[in-house]
Amino acid sequence: MYIDRLLRLIAGTFTLLSLALAHFHNPKWLWLTAFVGLNLLQSGFTNWCPMMSILEKAGVPRIPPTPAPRSTP
Repeated sequence: MYIDRLLRLIAGTFTLLSLALAHFHNPKWLWLTAFVGLNLLQSGFTNWCPMMSILEKAGVPRIPPTPAPRSTP
């Protein structure tokens, strides 16, 4: 699995988990939802995300570059 896909899975899991915790335990868990959303927003502008750095250090590969299309004669 590649970083981009794993990153979306982690963000979605954290969001759903924090919403469930806010509903069943304490509404203050919504701050985690806000943190995940703000982190996704800033990574859209800066192209940097702390979780990507963590996943790279863990050895998760990036998406390989797509090969150039072959020209047919």
